[in-house]
Amino acid sequence: MKSQHRRATLANLVCSLITHNRIRTTIAKAKEVRRYADKMVTLAKKASLHHRRQALAFLRHEPAVKKLFDEIGKQHSDRHGGYTRIIRIGQRIGDAAEIAILEWTGTAPAAPESEDAKKKAAKAAPENKSGSSAEPKEEAKKAEGKKKAEAAK
Repeated sequence: MKSQHRRATLANLVCSLITHNRIRTTIAKAKEVRRYADKMVTLAKKASLHHRRQALAFLRHEPAVKKLFDEIGKQHSDRHGGYTRIIRIGQRIGDAAEIAILEWTGTAPAAPESEDAKKKAAKAAPENKSGSSAEPKEEAKKAEGKKKAEAAK
């Protein structure tokens, strides 16, 4: 990976972490992103115009910088480092790369999910949606039929 591509990838991952509060990536990327995310929080805690411009020069995404300085910097104002945590969740199916969740320490820890559990949940979800959506419609039709029958009597 060329240095420009690497820098852009890291900046995008940090922006995603700021925007979504939690990202799922490989362990190697998570360890590298953690360094830059912690530096951005340190800039946000100082909260001067110069530090805001430094963060914007790296992230290049104004809404992410705004959220960083308005919410995340204040959330971690009493901490002296260690703003992120890495939770290992297993291997990716395609290439067996180690996957982790990177999140802010101010949030509740994520429950590590294996790929198998996600697949089972994805398979079960369409069945539940189709089954549960049909039942209320049928019950509503039955209720309407009973009301019409009572009204006719």
